[in-house]
Amino acid sequence: MARRPAGLPPGSRISDSIRLGVIAKTFPADKIEAVLTATGKASVRRRALPAQVVGYDVIALAVYMQSSYRSSYREVLRCLLAGLQWLSEPGTKIQVAGNAAISQARSRLAAAVLRQLHDECVQPIAAAATRGGWYRGWRLLSIDGSTLELADEKRNAAACGRPGASRGASAYPQLRFVSLLEAGTQVLFGTRMGAYAVSEIALAEEVVGHLRQEMLCLADRPFFSYRLWNQARAPGADLLWRSRKNLILACRQRLPDGSYLSHIDPSQWARRRGGDAVTVRVIEYRLEGLPGAEPFYRLLTTILDPEPAPAQELAALYPQRGEIETALDELKTHLRGARIVLHSKTPELVQQEFYGLLLAHFAIRRLMHEAALQAAEDPDRLSFLHAVRVVAASSRTLSLPPLGTEKRSLRPCWRRSSKNAWSPAGDAATRARSNAR
Repeated sequence: MARRPAGLPPGSRISDSIRLGVIAKTFPADKIEAVLTATGKASVRRRALPAQVVGYDVIALAVYMQSSYRSSYREVLRCLLAGLQWLSEPGTKIQVAGNAAISQARSRLAAAVLRQLHDECVQPIAAAATRGGWYRGWRLLSIDGSTLELADEKRNAAACGRPGASRGASAYPQLRFVSLLEAGTQVLFGTRMGAYAVSEIALAEEVVGHLRQEMLCLADRPFFSYRLWNQARAPGADLLWRSRKNLILACRQRLPDGSYLSHIDPSQWARRRGGDAVTVRVIEYRLEGLPGAEPFYRLLTTILDPEPAPAQELAALYPQRGEIETALDELKTHLRGARIVLHSKTPELVQQEFYGLLLAHFAIRRLMHEAALQAAEDPDRLSFLHAVRVVAASSRTLSLPPLGTEKRSLRPCWRRSSKNAWSPAGDAATRARSNAR
């Protein structure tokens, strides 16, 4: 069957430039230029693919992970350049590089640019009016980790490793990452990644450095340790973490709300010695009559005074820790795709693609937050999947260059002759009809 050159559908509207606006508004060009200069990756000479455009392209690629356009680097770049042309010089002709040139440009850019852009731009964005983002003046956060599958390449497997399986090893290499989540906006920030063999606790030790004063961080049992607790509270943040039930916590002082003060120690030897103990407030409770509930819950917090944060309120607040699982599902299922692996074939480009994915998630979540503020609505009630589809669909309906600046050639149409041999179709009309199909 005859095929015609791949391209985006014609017919454009001014509103279709929204997908470039989302990326450019979230990550302004001057910010990307500053990061490129700081990392030494700024373009020294004029190229068909400047470093700034490649940075935008890596972020745009994440939006199309589940789209047919994602299979072609060139089509995503074509769509991106069409919007850039409309914003700057509509009369110039677009020159779109091929897939090999784009891959080489990504290798030149490396991963440090996207990581630094992530660290500087991806921050908590909840305003005072953001619903669900605050608890009595504390910005509500949580911490958790997950994994992502990578392309089955020897270099990826050597750098990141594979999880074990019942028969040998997993089919795909995997990376592990840990993130902080702003509960009210579902923004993932402070993310750090590593090989699959790296523990979540080791990555969390880097992540908790992004905590600040007037933040309240929630965490599940696997994250609790004496060392990580002290690292997390060092910047001045408050913590509300669940601890394992066999942890020995002697009651030092019973408080009016039913909670009590106790100490945590670095080891049993230190407990007997009586040094290096840290005072914590313990909240213990049961959920009676709730199907699936565990028989006993124990929370530890750095908020020692029960008056600004009663035990009953903190116990009711803790389930919001599960919102980070929703955000991770958005990242892994709705944005990346449930059965899609990160396709980069080298560890350096894997890191670049990973941070591009996080930057795209942040851009969409920021757009949703702005919409929620205008509608005086809780951002949790807006559909992330719908937002992704709107941003991606707006790009697909954008015309390529202003029509007429790029001519589309017709490829020869081939037909089967009576002798089962392939030969060119006879006339131009036949070729036109075949290409039209």
